[in-house]
Amino acid sequence: MIENLTLSNAQVPGYEGLQQILIQQGRVVAIAPTVPSNSENMSFLDVEGDWISLGGIDLQINGTLGLAFPDLDANNSTKLKDICEYLWANGIDGFLPTIVTTSIEKIQSSLSSINLYQKMQKLTVPPFQAEILGGHLEGPFLNPDKRGAHPQEHLLPLTIETVKQVLGNYANTVKVMTLAPELDKTGGVIPYLRSLGITVSLGHSLATAEQAQTAFNQGASMVTHAFNAMPPLHHREPGLLGAAITHANVYCGLIADGQHVAPIMADILLRASHYAQGIFLVSDALAPLGLPDGIYPWDTRQIEVRNGTARLPDGTLSGTTLSLLVGVQNLVKWGICRMEQAIALATIAPRRAIGLSTQLEGNPITHLLRWHQSSGKELTWQRLADLANFRANRHLGVVIN
Repeated sequence: MIENLTLSNAQVPGYEGLQQILIQQGRVVAIAPTVPSNSENMSFLDVEGDWISLGGIDLQINGTLGLAFPDLDANNSTKLKDICEYLWANGIDGFLPTIVTTSIEKIQSSLSSINLYQKMQKLTVPPFQAEILGGHLEGPFLNPDKRGAHPQEHLLPLTIETVKQVLGNYANTVKVMTLAPELDKTGGVIPYLRSLGITVSLGHSLATAEQAQTAFNQGASMVTHAFNAMPPLHHREPGLLGAAITHANVYCGLIADGQHVAPIMADILLRASHYAQGIFLVSDALAPLGLPDGIYPWDTRQIEVRNGTARLPDGTLSGTTLSLLVGVQNLVKWGICRMEQAIALATIAPRRAIGLSTQLEGNPITHLLRWHQSSGKELTWQRLADLANFRANRHLGVVIN
């Protein structure tokens, strides 16, 4: 890998005009129209106006390579290495393994495996793996009438006591929890979760705008898969989503596969939310991510995957098998977003939503993506550190040593 590299003619989200990016000892140290660099032992790459960004962060992903994260246990947790490598190869820097509604025993078994792998990653710092940032509990505190594909038998009442039972000894492992705020009759759950450092996301909910606003005032700051598993926007009943869109400090997740949300509605949502100021992309990918279409087990049921969309036998939409960056490509292909906006929705916005740094400076070259739009308007990306591609693809430029 080239350790010292100067990129020229790069576009960077958040910066005006073409930039130079200085990479020394494998890390970004400066971004400016002109950066000083010692030409000795320095390689140079003209990226010809392509965009440079960090990799994606997926805050809602239910499984990969045939393993559903609610099924994680000591017997299969070794597969997390393959999953982290697969996601890194698909442009993902970090992710939250998402545990959908299941038994308390399975939730804690999954969190235990996630916790152990997180500790291992922090010790070894593997360079070509997506980082596990913590767990996302999507349930079991969901409104039964908006449970979607979540099994009703495992839904629980929303109280501090039941939250403690579900978290057990793994509160520090949980980064995000999705819940229906109208189920909390005391108003104490969201402040309690925030006191543990857990980001609260509202979803699978029938909350009114007033109930949602109360939850936001209590510290909730996200909405899970906007439009899905909640009432639609209505001109007299704005509901949870209306309250979220008009709240300056709330981020909404969006599945940009064209099935969960129609492109026209995605366009409306993005415009109203000022793009990456209020929206971030998620994949909501299920265990068959990385596998071909077909019929797969899903808890005690089966799902059928067709063209990247997964449904239960009754037709209930249960998720996708498309990776996060496909959503970026879709938004550009549909003409909804400029490249900079679409890239930011998968790379900058999710980092902001959970309090991570969005700066390129200090990041290793392995975390950088290079985005190119062909004359036919097709958007592609590659890991900047994959130097073999620099030489193999003429339109991507040439490294000069």
